[in-house]
Amino acid sequence: MSEVNPDITDSPLGQYQKRRSVFPKAVDGTFRRLKWAIMVVTLTIYYVTPWLRWDRGPYAPNQAVLVDLAHRRFYMFDIEIWPHEFYLVAGLLVMAGIGLFLLTSAVGRAWCGYACPQTVWTDLFQHIERAVDGDRNAQIRLQNAPWGPAKIARRLLKWSLWLAIAFGTGGAWIFYFADAPQLMHDFLHGTAASVAYMTVFVLTMTTFIFGGFMREQVCIYMCPWPRIQTAMMDEKSLLVTYRHWRGEPRGSLKQAQAHPGAIGDCIDCNQCVAVCPTGIDIREGPQIGCITCALCIDACDTVMNQIGRPRGLIDYVTFEDAEKEQAGKPTTPVFKTLFRPRTLAYFMLWGGIGLGLLFALGSRTRLDISAQHDRNPLFVRMSDGAVRNAYTVKLRNMESRPRTVRVTMEGVPQAAMWVGDTGSREAAGRSFETKLDPDAVTKLRVFVVSPAGDGSRQEFSLSVQANDDPYPSDRHELVLERGE
Repeated sequence: MSEVNPDITDSPLGQYQKRRSVFPKAVDGTFRRLKWAIMVVTLTIYYVTPWLRWDRGPYAPNQAVLVDLAHRRFYMFDIEIWPHEFYLVAGLLVMAGIGLFLLTSAVGRAWCGYACPQTVWTDLFQHIERAVDGDRNAQIRLQNAPWGPAKIARRLLKWSLWLAIAFGTGGAWIFYFADAPQLMHDFLHGTAASVAYMTVFVLTMTTFIFGGFMREQVCIYMCPWPRIQTAMMDEKSLLVTYRHWRGEPRGSLKQAQAHPGAIGDCIDCNQCVAVCPTGIDIREGPQIGCITCALCIDACDTVMNQIGRPRGLIDYVTFEDAEKEQAGKPTTPVFKTLFRPRTLAYFMLWGGIGLGLLFALGSRTRLDISAQHDRNPLFVRMSDGAVRNAYTVKLRNMESRPRTVRVTMEGVPQAAMWVGDTGSREAAGRSFETKLDPDAVTKLRVFVVSPAGDGSRQEFSLSVQANDDPYPSDRHELVLERGE
């Protein structure tokens, strides 16, 4: 049995270190404004989308984006996806994964830094915290202050605002699964389904806890992506990088003025650490806590402007260009960095899947047929020696209007068919008409009778054609059992 390292167990910190609270400082700059824009756009899309209306006719819901679990439909504006077309949703999920690989290989954890839901809601919660408690220094003072009426009032106000946003987040999610205005009415009057209240409660609490209290712990410890992303990146990926050959050795501004050329550009002001939402020091190199939000770039550029030094001490730089800069060699243009074989391969794969999905979406039929042969019995021998087979036929009308269709039998020239248990052999024929409800599946019981023969199985097909369409929409191959 291996022994425990005494240097670890005897350490004052023990095997685990208690979390240190992170109080990010407010900063202004290009990347901060970009994060503001992305946060506004993404939150607007999330909260507003369920309330958008889309006219699909009198037989279909008018909610623009709707996951209708009760009727097993997915609506997105003019697109309606049925359960048997779930490959389209699977394709979109694959595209999302490959798109994430593409983004990561090009610019690192940009998704984590700008558009990840954890990042967006945490960022929003931090802005509310600054509005209530003040900026970084005021938050630290309040954190260390003893509990009193003022501190309790601020905490209750901040937590109440967080809880309201979290409740709105959970509430917005359930509106994607039912008609939003009706569900809102039922929810407020206590008549909604119990699963709606449970879902809102769970999402409210997870948003409140993850965005308000756990924050960087979710990114560093809970999320698996930081551990997977290294396989997506290489020496040509753009990452937030500290130009140590320019910044070291560090020293104060007074030391730099007293010893020109002996002190690097970094004046050790720690502003890059103060603004970091995960509390890391980017000057220590790449680390799992960096989500490449680039706020440290804004903070450092601001300081460089104030002291008259060149901007870019911290910047988006590839490892390859970092080595070239340090050696005094010319760097690679950004467009060549972004459009290199690896990223182009990801893009071609991503685009190929997208084109395939568009082709499948454009070529799919809105009317199809499927059938299943009765297994017990396989066939029935009639009094005159003829053989009767029974099938369950499903006609799927995927348009939001009623349609009259004709089902035609092809193959086995001597055979005929009729619909329903009340039909008769005298009324049998090679085709029949039926009306289909809008946006629904119609199930029919179809009997096929064939004269006595040599007993061999025969193949035939059923095709369906709408009366307003000159071409058959779908065909299903079947087998006619004729006995021994």
